[in-house]
Amino acid sequence: MIKILLRYTNLLVLTLLVVVIFSFALAYLFPGEPYTNLTGVIDEQAAAAHQNLSVTSAFWQYLGNIFAGDWGLSLMTGQSLADEIAITLPATLELSLYALAFALLVGLPIGFWAGLKPHKGIDYSVLGASAVMHSFPVFWLAMLLVLIFSLQFGWLPMSGRLNLLMDVPNVSGFIFVDIFLADNIDRSQAAWDAVKHLALPTFCVSIITMATIIRAVRRSTLEVMHKPFIIAAQSRGLSNAQIFFKHGFRNALLPILPILAMQVTTIITNVMIVESIFSWPGIGNWLLQAIYQQDYPAIRAGMLAVAGAVIVVTILIELFNRIIDPSREKFEDVTF
Repeated sequence: MIKILLRYTNLLVLTLLVVVIFSFALAYLFPGEPYTNLTGVIDEQAAAAHQNLSVTSAFWQYLGNIFAGDWGLSLMTGQSLADEIAITLPATLELSLYALAFALLVGLPIGFWAGLKPHKGIDYSVLGASAVMHSFPVFWLAMLLVLIFSLQFGWLPMSGRLNLLMDVPNVSGFIFVDIFLADNIDRSQAAWDAVKHLALPTFCVSIITMATIIRAVRRSTLEVMHKPFIIAAQSRGLSNAQIFFKHGFRNALLPILPILAMQVTTIITNVMIVESIFSWPGIGNWLLQAIYQQDYPAIRAGMLAVAGAVIVVTILIELFNRIIDPSREKFEDVTF
């Protein structure tokens, strides 16, 4: 166990170091002074002094600032980039988490159901539906849902995380935690309003991952239910339900877990696309505004934050999979 932890820790540190090096290089690739791109400060004397530093010295200085929480300033707002990322990144992670949870909640039972009814009407229907779900462009689906459920019927809000009339201070960045911590509001009403705001973007982001999970679970269930230990259980007279829940469920689920690590990147990417359509105050929408305004320090810092979050979550999921499934011997199976 200690060896596994050390190997994954080394992988995490080395990968994050590569990302930091790339973010540092962006400051020299963007237009303008590298010093300004690194700090967000326009100072000719400081820029001249920075030019006299060697690349190695400048990188170690940059690395020290990153660890100290000094990610620079935004050229447009003049605010600390670390503070702005601390506000926007939790909103993106929250939507990603809910989308993954919804995809699992719906995809797992449907995939198991199709796998237990192979080559029948329900199986073909599920396969066809999952193929259609996987082919939907996320941005097109988002606009279609806004048109139907927001503009046409008015059932769900089309933008934001919460009604503007509800005063919920941003404490943690996670809306339900902030609602719980807020005073002088109707928490149940605020929570219901947050759920309605989450409904459309969560469904849009989860649809592709849900289709992937359905197909993977179906395939895994088919393989497991034809294993010799399942046939032996059937010969002992056990019911299909007993066989599946006692012997088939866990074994069919294990191959699905590594897929979750690969889906992290897909989900976060789709969230960053959907944020601009639903005016979700996440880091994707924030980065899009930074690109429009040519705020190079914000682009650099945003890239570093998103890449770091994806790497950390992916490796943690892989580590969890490796711990609960010791049969995975090959360390090279780690996915990014």
